[in-house]
Formats: sequence, structure tokens, C-alpha cells
Amino acid sequence: MGVSRCKVQGRTARGEHHPGRKARPGRVRMGTAGPSPLLVSTRRSCLFLLFCLRVGASCPHPCRCPEHAGAVAVHCSARGLQEIPRDVPAEAVLLKLDANKISHIPNGAFQHLTQLRELDLSQNFIETISPAAFSGLAGGLRLLDLSHNRIRRVPKDALGKLSAKIRLSHNPLHCECALQEALWELKLDPDSVDEIACHTSVQDEFVGKPLIQALDSGVSFCSIHHKTTDVAMLVTMFGWFAMVIAYVVYYVRHNQEDARRHLEYLKSLPSAPVSKDLVGAVP
Repeated sequence: MGVSRCKVQGRTARGEHHPGRKARPGRVRMGTAGPSPLLVSTRRSCLFLLFCLRVGASCPHPCRCPEHAGAVAVHCSARGLQEIPRDVPAEAVLLKLDANKISHIPNGAFQHLTQLRELDLSQNFIETISPAAFSGLAGGLRLLDLSHNRIRRVPKDALGKLSAKIRLSHNPLHCECALQEALWELKLDPDSVDEIACHTSVQDEFVGKPLIQALDSGVSFCSIHHKTTDVAMLVTMFGWFAMVIAYVVYYVRHNQEDARRHLEYLKSLPSAPVSKDLVGAVP
């Protein structure tokens, strides 16, 4: 009797039906049934929501950050921005900041964007560029568009280390020796190089003319600069020489006047009478 009872309990514990008994409804053996479809759907929704939040948080407002084949492009064109966004995703390969109101590019503005390949800063109000504005982009950047801005002087320290093609057309550039030396070190975009013109120049005849055309004709703004420097040096030397001559003349005249006054003073002194003893003593 005890043996049969133990057998019945063992069978019941393993989920086997005992003859003459009905199975209890709602009992499910743990580890054999899969997760509930509702639970799977909830998990998928949470993962999708987390992914959307992550993407949205890394994209600066009010820009768009579409992703294609793992490459992130940040589109901030015509958004009324007055400065460079700081929360651009580090994995961005394209950054479009054209048609905004940016006037200055500070140091380190893109230093965290080591994967950036193309940077569009055209059609802004850019006037000044800090020396380390593009630090961190020297190796990977392929195109830098600075056209249609207000740049008068090209910052050689900021652009000279870049290997990217640079667009500088439609800027009010001042054609001088510093600009010529800076352009020698830059890799200008061949498609827009003919549109770089002299807004102002050290020589009036080149105002409004393409800079490349002037340089191809053999004009060197640096030689003009050197000639101007030589003339200024000669004028300075002549001025110093004239000052020395004037000082010598003044010194001589002043001494002559003092000597004349001293001589007149000596003449005005009364002569002392000669003693008879002294006269008799003379042999």
C-alpha cells in the first residue's frame, strides 16, 4: 500500500496522468514552453525605442542625420545656425553646414570628427578662422568648401596642414604676398580655382581679375612686396642719416658760438699794469 502510494505521487509530480484522475488545468512544465508572444513583442519595441533614442540624441538639433551602410551624414543646411554645433556624431563622414550665419570657426571645432571626409561651410558669413580650427582633420578630410563667404585673408596655419581639396571661390580676397604664399601650400579644387578673384589688391590693375590668371602671367605679389620694403628701408636710412648730419651741424655751431662768447669775454677783461720791479729785473 505504501509502495503504490509513492508511485502515484511520483507520477503526479512528473506530470503523468494517474488512471481515474483528471489533469489539473493551467499547469505548465517549466523549461519546456517558449516565451510569450506578448513578451517578445514588448522586448522588440523597447529595443527599437532605445535605438531611436540613441540616434536622436547624437544628432544636433535641428539637423538631420541619415545613415546609409553604416556611414552617418549630418545635414544642417539653412538652419539659421550662428556657430558650429558641438554634438555632431563622432562617426559622421559628411557634415553640411552651408547656407547658415556662421561668422567664425574656433579652435578645435571639428577635432572629434576623425572620420569626416567632406565638410561644407559654403554660403556663410565666415570672416575669421582660428589657426587650429581644423585640427584632427588633416589625414581623412577630402573636401573643404569655404566658397561664398567673407574671407579676406587665407589663414595658412589653419589650412596648410590639410590634404583636402579646398574651395575658396567668391570670397573678397585681398591679393598680396601673404595670399600668394598661402595658396602655394594649399590643394585648391581644380573645378573652382578659376573663380578665385582679387576683390582688392596691392596693385589696382588686378582688382576684379582672377587670381590664377594674374599669377600665370608671371606677376608676383611677393616681388612687389620686397620692392616696397626696400624703398621703405632706403627712406628710413636716409632719414637717420639726415638726422645725424643735422646733429653734427648743430653741435659745431653751438661750440663755435660758445668759443666766440668766451673770446669776447677775455677781451673785455682789463689788462693788469706791469710792475717796475719786474721791468728792471728783465736783462
